Amino acid sequence: MLYKIKGLAVNIGLPLVVGGISAYISSAGMKAFSAMKQPPLSPPAALFPIVWTVLYILMGIVAHSDNDRNASDKALTVYLVQLGVNFFWSIFFFKFGWYLFSFLWLVLLWVLIAVTVMRFYKVSKIAAYLLVPYLLWVSFAGYLNLGVFILNR
Repeated sequence: MLYKIKGLAVNIGLPLVVGGISAYISSAGMKAFSAMKQPPLSPPAALFPIVWTVLYILMGIVAHSDNDRNASDKALTVYLVQLGVNFFWSIFFFKFGWYLFSFLWLVLLWVLIAVTVMRFYKVSKIAAYLLVPYLLWVSFAGYLNLGVFILNR
C-alpha cells in the first residue's frame, strides 16, 4: 500500500516539477505578455497556474494507472514525450516570444496528447478521460497563442 502511495506521489510530482521549472524559466516574459493585446475570451492571468496545477495532477494520476503493463509502457512513452514538449512550450512562448513557432509547437503537443489519450484508452478508459481536460485546455491555449501572434505582429 505504501509503495503505491509513493508511486502516486512520484507520478503526480513529476509533471508538477516539470511545469514549475518551465514556469520559473519563462517567468520574466510573462510581464511583457500581460501588456500585449489579448484575443477575446482570454482568462485572467491568475487562472493559468490554477488550471495547469489541476491538469498536472490529473496527468500524474493517469501516469500512475498500470492495469496492462505492456500497453501502459507504450502509453507512458508517449506521455513522457508530450510532457517534454509541454515543458518547452512556455519557454518558447514567454521567454523567447516566438509566437508563431510556439503555436506550431502547441499543435505538436496537441497531437501527442491525442495519441497519449488513445494509448491510455487501451490501459484504462478512466485514465484516458482524465486527459480530456488537458486536451481541451491545450486546444484553448492554441486559440490564445494564435490570437496573440495575430494581434501583436
